[in-house]
Amino acid sequence: MKRITTFQQNIQNQFRSLDRGILYSAFLLMFCGIFLTLAAGPAVAERRHYAWDYFVQKQLLFMPVAFCTLIFTALLPGKQARHLSFLVLLGSIIGMIGVLVFGARFQGAARWISVAGVSVQPSEFVKPAFAVVCAWFLARGRLIQHSKNTLWAWGTYLIIVGLLLLQPDLGMTLTVSAIFGAELFLSGISKWLVGGLVGLGVAAVPTAYLCFSHARARIDAFLNPEGHNTYQVAKSMETLKNAGWFGKGPGEGIVKYELPDAHTDFILAVSAEEFGFLITSVIILTFCYIVWKGTKLVYSSNRYFVQLAVGGLITQIAVQAIINMGSTLKILPTKGMTLPFISYGGSSLISVALCFGLILALTKERTFSRGLE
Repeated sequence: MKRITTFQQNIQNQFRSLDRGILYSAFLLMFCGIFLTLAAGPAVAERRHYAWDYFVQKQLLFMPVAFCTLIFTALLPGKQARHLSFLVLLGSIIGMIGVLVFGARFQGAARWISVAGVSVQPSEFVKPAFAVVCAWFLARGRLIQHSKNTLWAWGTYLIIVGLLLLQPDLGMTLTVSAIFGAELFLSGISKWLVGGLVGLGVAAVPTAYLCFSHARARIDAFLNPEGHNTYQVAKSMETLKNAGWFGKGPGEGIVKYELPDAHTDFILAVSAEEFGFLITSVIILTFCYIVWKGTKLVYSSNRYFVQLAVGGLITQIAVQAIINMGSTLKILPTKGMTLPFISYGGSSLISVALCFGLILALTKERTFSRGLE
């Protein structure tokens, strides 16, 4: 009985030490994601000749898994959270290799693999795990003299990017590169190296344009919409312009019947049409708050490893949100990037939950002296 009481007290203390702002923001986005899947899912399922509740049932099945993943990870001690990240990264890399060998190709890309009858996208889980593992390598490389861990960080990054380009998945490559770049910047690399990396990033755009036909098509459609298939973007923009302050009301929207990706890439357009500018702004401002609060946690932490890891994890959330919203608003070329916790997708949902859980786990205690732990 005493052991049970001690365990309960420990769990309560762990919950009290979690950052409430990040935690409640994650819950709010998950709540919004359920409602928007209920709004958009049946229409997309009907158009694809599935049962009307096909996407709703699957998302409701994944949601408890994501919730448990977030809470379980958040309650882990920092050291165990780091060990979990190493295991997830290793499993994800093996999965990405399996995708190239056994995965079915769709529209010229191989990104999914079937595990026990469930389709899994291993590259989704690479992002949060890589952010933590890379931060650990960079922290050790900076704080331990003559350490080769910085080379391990670069090697891990190059392996992941190589596997992503073989799929190919340029959006995921961009996200992983942004995570790595943010952590390198926070690690205090020289301004000359920063300039060199920025130059490589700029050069990567025309390289992708020349080497990947789907990237070339999307960039051409973005720069010169006439003569290209820009139906989804044009319809999304039309919907956003006519949404109004309060929208048409739940279930009253029509754009979900017209957009093939209304439940994923263009979920924000469905939100605007049915719930209006005010509710959609709540979603956007929640992401802004998460990025602001995460940045604040980075600079308030005394632990070098935590600064790098949380910086990378927050970058992942910010990049995904910016790409998804930017595509919907015609600010960026379209790229199949999910809106964290909002868009439909089991792999995305659980990987984002892991990302938030790692942020909460690593920022529970902020009073240690500056160092790896």
